[in-house]
Amino acid sequence: MSCDPVSLAIIKDALVALGDEMFQVMVRTSMSPIIYETTDFAVGATDAAGNLLAQGNGVTGFLATLDTAVQSTLVHHPADTIRPGDVFMTNSPYEGGGTHLSDVVILFPVFDGDTLVAWTVNKAHWTEVGGAAPGSASTISTDIFQEGLHFRFLRLYDQGRINEPLVELIRTNVRLPDSTIGDLHAGVAACRMGGQRILELIGKYGRSSVLAAMADLLDYGERMTRAALAAVPAGVYRAEDVIEEDGLGNGPYVLKVEVTVTADQMIVDFTGTSPQAKGPINTSYAGLVTAARCAFKAVTDPDVPANGGCFRALKVVCPPGTLLTAVSPAPVSIYYESMIAAIELVWRALMPAIPDRLPVGHQRSVGATFISGLHPVTGDFFVMGEPLLGGWGASAGLDGDNGQFCCGNGETYNIPIELAESRYGFEIDRYEFHDDPGGEGRWRGGKGVTLDYRITAEEVQLTFSATRTRSRPWGAEGGRDGSHNEAVILRADGSRERHTMVTGLRVVRGETIRVKTATGGGYGPPAERDPAHVARDLRNGFVTAAQAREIFGCPAEAEAEEAA
Repeated sequence: MSCDPVSLAIIKDALVALGDEMFQVMVRTSMSPIIYETTDFAVGATDAAGNLLAQGNGVTGFLATLDTAVQSTLVHHPADTIRPGDVFMTNSPYEGGGTHLSDVVILFPVFDGDTLVAWTVNKAHWTEVGGAAPGSASTISTDIFQEGLHFRFLRLYDQGRINEPLVELIRTNVRLPDSTIGDLHAGVAACRMGGQRILELIGKYGRSSVLAAMADLLDYGERMTRAALAAVPAGVYRAEDVIEEDGLGNGPYVLKVEVTVTADQMIVDFTGTSPQAKGPINTSYAGLVTAARCAFKAVTDPDVPANGGCFRALKVVCPPGTLLTAVSPAPVSIYYESMIAAIELVWRALMPAIPDRLPVGHQRSVGATFISGLHPVTGDFFVMGEPLLGGWGASAGLDGDNGQFCCGNGETYNIPIELAESRYGFEIDRYEFHDDPGGEGRWRGGKGVTLDYRITAEEVQLTFSATRTRSRPWGAEGGRDGSHNEAVILRADGSRERHTMVTGLRVVRGETIRVKTATGGGYGPPAERDPAHVARDLRNGFVTAAQAREIFGCPAEAEAEEAA
């Protein structure tokens, strides 16, 4: 069957659309709020060799995990050993698709007859994969073995027959077996839907036409990206930053990058970054590639749907064994903190060259918060895990966004308060933008939030991790640095405990876990801010009258607010 230009375009659009349909299947069939509310997952499809064709909305930080997971699966299971009906799973951090053990990849080979033509892939954060701490999250692990079950490219289905011993092994070793197994089946369902859509295209247009469209889709991504890359000024750009600690009290750790931009390539070299840490702040090479891809996509053509062709002009360099290229058995439970630091580091290097395209520093932390215990009404064990909102940095001509997730989260949401209070042993007393100083400028940084969890269970355990706890989101051109991320426990005796990374902290009924996220950096001198904008910030509670008077030099606006 011939492949005319119109049919080619229809097939390519259908391949992109199947990612969105897989996304909806996952949302509607999963059993954990971190998936169906927070949307901490990604879905997509690759060709038979593992080249990314399409990726649905979801976590930006999974941008180099679906295709590389397929490529590593083919190393462990060569194509001639794979049969129709097979399904694989992996969460191995140190190979393709790897992040941390909680992020489990389901891989579904798509066969047209006996010919492997594509893969559909789902990667989702399971609330529980075992390990020492509830929620399988730890800031104190010292090796991978403490962090949970490790599935290294296993056959979940063998020619259509589910691996019951594997499923039972998982069920027996996690704290929330029903939701964990439910999320496993949701991942398989999403992949099957994607595979069905690919076979429908083949049935309508023919295998050769669909395969030609796949190749053309990759080439299109490359052409559009290289054209956009040509608009980035050629040169060599450098940046350096820190991660304060590793969860075990070690640190700080230095991150370095050198970005070389030529007419047709971007080379991102992280040589000089600190060696891998003893604590779980490490990320693997797959996470580093994701970081580089996220920054690269942002400065080239973010409107073109992501596929493997978009990244042919990107080269990522870093020796093994660093904080960003950790090797087994390094702990990686809170890998996301170093991965998003790498994303921001690349844009920090490039921002002076393209200030109209990139903001200054943002909260740069997932602020992952896990609260677990027994529900005060049902007595059931619960684990709540969610990322936190914070402030993004200002840019030349724009204030930073208020209360957004960090650069690694993407299409992510917080758990609705009504759902959280019904399912978990706490009530949320405060969820608001704060007015802490930081991020002032001609264009101010986006505001961080204060979130109070008042405990209603008899007791709970808190696991929390954040960076930008001593360092601050960076400003530029005279703009001030932002504020800090932190968790503070308001104890029953009136005392307060500040934490930046903690695992299994006991908090009892009536006490409050207060998390506060950073305001982003400012751009330009604060004294040059439009007084009308300062007055608006005063009305919105983003700044105090004292800040308006002393930092922005707007006494009249401050007096008007005080008199109101």
